[in-house]
Amino acid sequence: MAEAITVARPYAEAVFKLAVAKNVLSEWSRMLEYAARLAEQEHIKQLIGNPVVSMKQLEELLLEVGKNNFNEDGRNLLTLLVENDRVNVLPQISQLFEQLKAQHEGVLEAKIVSAFAINDKQLKKLISDLEQKFKRKIDAKVSVDPELIGGVKVEIGDEILDTSVRAKLESMAVALKS
Repeated sequence: MAEAITVARPYAEAVFKLAVAKNVLSEWSRMLEYAARLAEQEHIKQLIGNPVVSMKQLEELLLEVGKNNFNEDGRNLLTLLVENDRVNVLPQISQLFEQLKAQHEGVLEAKIVSAFAINDKQLKKLISDLEQKFKRKIDAKVSVDPELIGGVKVEIGDEILDTSVRAKLESMAVALKS
């Protein structure tokens, strides 16, 4: 996984610079999301790296399937990725592009996992607190995991704020063993 991200990063950064220069971030976001979904389809995965399918055939197939979903720059990216045998990293390119876009727009993506469903008032308060802490707008994705027992776990970038009962119990177990 880390290797795919490493391979995808220069592509994502180049596409991001192009999108900013042409002021088409949303269009690129849509194209990359479509391309990532396309690359993750099982029948496309079977064609990638298949010695029976030439690079030209793969390129033509991808361009034909997505002809209404890509502008000229998007088609050029697909061609480049096929030529460099990098179609398989399209999901990572899309993911990294979205991170760069959010950073550019001053938005941080937060994954909030709660032991119980969070009502709108609680969620607004939590997001407000996070926005104050990080001094940025927060885009929250909320999920429920009853195994946390209680509390919440928040992931923003590489920072994790874990106030769940489960984390506290694990911490106590480690302290008691030492």
